[in-house]
Amino acid sequence: MHSAVHDTIAAVWRAESARIVAVVMRRVRDLGVAEELAHDALVAALEHWPLEGLPQNPAAWLMTTAKHRALDHLRHRQMAHARHDDLASDLQAMHAHVVPDFSDALDAARERAAIGDDLLRLIFTACHPVLSVDAQIALTLKLLGGLSTAEIARAFLAPEATVAQRIVRAKRALAQARVPFEVPQGAELTQRLAAVLEVVYLIFNEGYTATSGTEWMRPALCEDALRLGRLLADIAPEQAEVHGLCALMAIQASRTAARTDPQGELVLLAEQDRSRWNHTLIQQGLAALERAQAVPQPAGNYRLQAEIAACHARAAHVEETDWPRIAALYAQLMRAAPSPVVELNRAVALGMAEGPAAGLAVVESLLDDKALQHYPWLPAVQADLLEKLGRTALAREAYLRAAALTANGPEKRWLLQKAGAGQG
Repeated sequence: MHSAVHDTIAAVWRAESARIVAVVMRRVRDLGVAEELAHDALVAALEHWPLEGLPQNPAAWLMTTAKHRALDHLRHRQMAHARHDDLASDLQAMHAHVVPDFSDALDAARERAAIGDDLLRLIFTACHPVLSVDAQIALTLKLLGGLSTAEIARAFLAPEATVAQRIVRAKRALAQARVPFEVPQGAELTQRLAAVLEVVYLIFNEGYTATSGTEWMRPALCEDALRLGRLLADIAPEQAEVHGLCALMAIQASRTAARTDPQGELVLLAEQDRSRWNHTLIQQGLAALERAQAVPQPAGNYRLQAEIAACHARAAHVEETDWPRIAALYAQLMRAAPSPVVELNRAVALGMAEGPAAGLAVVESLLDDKALQHYPWLPAVQADLLEKLGRTALAREAYLRAAALTANGPEKRWLLQKAGAGQG
């Protein structure tokens, strides 16, 4: 019985912790204190629910308990310091909203909207440019993904103490910089939103293709990124790139089951059994792409990547893939968000649309690019195109170079196998 209750508490906490921290943060204006008070509510659930049974609405119970903790905190702070007008108004607001009347539909809608605003503020706080990208990722997963420090450390193959210090330093940096708990406006909003989306996509990419380790993928990280993306779409529905990122991640994640064989070895896109793709996720991704396309904003990085992913998703068989369309989309993406990795992907598409010689010409223009010197898929793509042109000895050398560059076990084995096949 207790085990089932604890499992329920863990599931509710992962789903609701971000909302709870965000709402408390609006009251106390201190991220460290807000997280501590939210955890106090979690501890209370762990103490009471196994003895008293699950409440009718576990999420509301946690939220109300955390709000009461925040109210107690403000009262104690008021007693310890001189009365300030802003603190008094905080207390007044807390009295008004500790237990919202959800029997009134309008009050419930207002409460949901307020929580959405708080979540958006929390996301922008966790991804503030005063923090390094590593710190932004760790803090985002902690606050908004509901992950423990140990889980984050395992996901990124970092020592738990290192991740813990990173999170502590991040909170301290936010406090020292007096980062306001607010959503930026105007041009700053566009600039900061890009950083938020990048952090979510970095989390997804680490789950989709792990940088190192014994597994090619870490699906739990993909799930966390998908959840963060849906959260952003709910609270920023007018931003096309948010929907574009949701579409891209959903379509990419739909292939998870087909990306490895029964032995856990990787299976690339062309060889995947498309019947194993998750068609529910594909439909969700295509619907999100339609929402992105409906927003009157120029096509951006994530929307264009989602359109490329949709080309693959709509092809029931690899032979039906619209490679000329994909190559054109990569060319458009190079104009919108130029990067050597995008150009490498364009080379793959050109190789399929116009023949391996066309793709190889683009790859050879990238061989001296410093940004790709340690990127294993540059020599891997080169090897594939050389192999298709019948230049097997050079292909084998390129596969070996690629294998030497990757720290991911399944990738290394696949590349070495390709090199061995080329030798024969």
